[in-house]
Amino acid sequence: MKTGDEATGNRAIGNRAIGEQGLSLADFDFELPETLIATRPVRPRPAARLLVARGDRIEDRRVADLPDLLRPGDRLVINDTRVIPARLFGERLREGPAGELFRSRVEVLLTQALPGGRWRAMARPLKRLRPGDRIRFPAGEADPALILAEVVAREADHAVLDLVPQGGLDLETALERIGEMPLPPYIAQRRAADARDREDYQTVFAQRPGAVAAPTASLHFDAELLARLAARGIAVSRVTLHVGAGTFLPVKVDDIARHRMHAEWGEVSDEAAEEINATRRAGGRVIPVGTTSLRLIESAADESGRLHPFRGETDIFIRPGYRFRVTDGLMTNFHLPRSTLMMLVAALMGLERIHRIYAHAIANRYRFFSYGDASLLLPEE
Repeated sequence: MKTGDEATGNRAIGNRAIGEQGLSLADFDFELPETLIATRPVRPRPAARLLVARGDRIEDRRVADLPDLLRPGDRLVINDTRVIPARLFGERLREGPAGELFRSRVEVLLTQALPGGRWRAMARPLKRLRPGDRIRFPAGEADPALILAEVVAREADHAVLDLVPQGGLDLETALERIGEMPLPPYIAQRRAADARDREDYQTVFAQRPGAVAAPTASLHFDAELLARLAARGIAVSRVTLHVGAGTFLPVKVDDIARHRMHAEWGEVSDEAAEEINATRRAGGRVIPVGTTSLRLIESAADESGRLHPFRGETDIFIRPGYRFRVTDGLMTNFHLPRSTLMMLVAALMGLERIHRIYAHAIANRYRFFSYGDASLLLPEE
């Protein structure tokens, strides 16, 4: 476990979990018809279907029913990260030995902000990049360059880029003008990102830029649903976890205890920590909206279940055998087979029970993954 500056609330949380003996990657597999992979969300947002699992009982509802499914005094915890248009198409510029300029197209996905204006990025073709190469965004000379980048280093599966916005723009504005929303691979393989995704792949809570993937369970909320929740006496607290591209990385080891989670930066404010602690003291339930919110508050909670302010990176790996500290339930979309997120929901509900839940979802043709339908998982009801 990494350590940080506890006095200022900055810390990093490591793989604080104990896996059940004998579980392997195959235990989290299931067959999913490709026709159930959603490539567009439903509209309006709360019209999405909601599978409600209370212990062993399953019922089929809509997200719009959420105020009636929760109790006054419950608290939802949402992630207010904002997805940046992190996919860029540019042109690599390299000088030859005689000063001639060679150009080639390159696609970049920004994955992690680093100090000093640098970013870690996936690139295609990565193998052709080398330190000293320059990249112009957008490609070609018909439009002015809005971002110039230099390749600082090349790692096994990433490049490190020094990004310099042009024309007096800041980086966020430049990305908004020329970047594309970084749709998950299972959507991007089926269609290109378009203007609709600028709205569809952003939550109504989105406030703090830094994510390259959306906290997708929150995509089902709109202003009307939030007002109805408040009228019912159901509170909402905001935390921030900048979701990284690592959320889509496959697990490559059969022994899941050997898997190393990617790290993501998050923050729980003093205010959010106190709100959540007050809810627990009053007997209300704490229900994160999305696995990102859940991972963050579990990272920030101590052994007694008290939440502390947090600012730093977490690579917490929640799998069967994990003892939840502050989470009483979870609203989440349906996850990829053999993924760490499938392991997380199995830790919450139990492995056999989560397989029954997913079998019900498939048999009843729920829509899966980022633009799909949702589930409300309440293990103790």
